[in-house]
Amino acid sequence: MSHTVHEPHPHVHSEHCGHIRILHDGHVDYLHDGHLHYPHEGHYDEHVIAVSADNPDICAPIACQCGHDGCGHPLVPHGDHYDYLVDGRLHHSHGDHCDDHGPVTVV
Repeated sequence: MSHTVHEPHPHVHSEHCGHIRILHDGHVDYLHDGHLHYPHEGHYDEHVIAVSADNPDICAPIACQCGHDGCGHPLVPHGDHYDYLVDGRLHHSHGDHCDDHGPVTVV
C-alpha cells in the first residue's frame, strides 16, 4: 500500500506526549504542527481527514467568535485544505465567516 512518510521525525508520539490525539479511520493519529501523524513500521505516515458525508467541504456557515487569525486553534489537514479544530469540529475560514466541516473525535 502506498503511503506518505513524514521524515525526519525524531519525536516519539504516545498518549502522554502532549499532542492532540484524533480517532481517524479506526486508529489514533497525532496532530502535530498541522500534520496528522500515524505510527507505522518504525516511521510516521502523513494522514488527512477525507472529504466525506461526515466531513464535507461545503459552505455551511457556523457561529465562530475568533475569526481564526492568530487564535491558537490547531490546524487539521482536510481534503486539499486545512481546517481549524474547535471543540471537536472542523472550522474552515471562508470569506467573512467560518464553515462547519463536521466533527472529529478527540481522544
